[in-house]
Amino acid sequence: MSNQNTCLIFAHRGANREAADDCMDAGGRAMHGAIAENTRAAFNKALQHPIDGIETDVQLSLDEVPVLWHDWELDKLGHPGKCIDDFNFAQLEQMDFAGYSSPDAVSEGALSLKEFIATYRGRCGLDIELKSRDGEPQQRLESKILQMLAIIGTSAADGVFISSYSLPGLIFAYQHAPDLPLYYLLSGHHTQADIERFLKDYSFLAGFCLPIDIHNASIAKLLREQGKGVGVYTCNNEQEIQKALDLKANILITDYPQLALQMRDS
Repeated sequence: MSNQNTCLIFAHRGANREAADDCMDAGGRAMHGAIAENTRAAFNKALQHPIDGIETDVQLSLDEVPVLWHDWELDKLGHPGKCIDDFNFAQLEQMDFAGYSSPDAVSEGALSLKEFIATYRGRCGLDIELKSRDGEPQQRLESKILQMLAIIGTSAADGVFISSYSLPGLIFAYQHAPDLPLYYLLSGHHTQADIERFLKDYSFLAGFCLPIDIHNASIAKLLREQGKGVGVYTCNNEQEIQKALDLKANILITDYPQLALQMRDS
């Protein structure tokens, strides 16, 4: 997904925030049309605009089906304290993953990674974030990765790549899919010295995704010289978007893809 000339605009979990903000009443409440993240409706809405890609999140159901969901728990769906892996996929399909956004939302069951890839691959780039909780057993993390690779494939194709905060997960993925682009997700505490160490120790990484707050000209120069892709998240106002554009990030992840497209193409 690295492109030295164009900043690619990726819709963060689909077009959810932008659509919701278009549908607020005077009291700030979501009206008809608000869209839940990581749903078919959110992805379809995003693709109504000339976006370059979609970012999404993958967890594993109790029966080891890769499912799209960001939060660790299912509080939004009326299951406080329960997680995706407390339910099998058939049970998740019976839940409403869209209704919490708006009482008027069309009900949607869980969206599997298999359906997501089959529906959206080739229509835009896909950033598949591998989710991993602290304390997750290594065996389950590895099973999740193998299930994902069985669906995605093991080589670079159609702009699909995996990103993760889990370095052990990325190392395992590389061992089984050395040709698939893998991006390490950094946090706000990481420094340029950390990135230099990662470049030395984990040269297989295709690139890094980092918070826009910590990105700067020096890091941009370093990664450009090393031939690594640079993704920045989550750029949600004009100042953050302009910073990403000025630093020539390869991938800009945002809840406001329409705004980012307008600024990039103006």
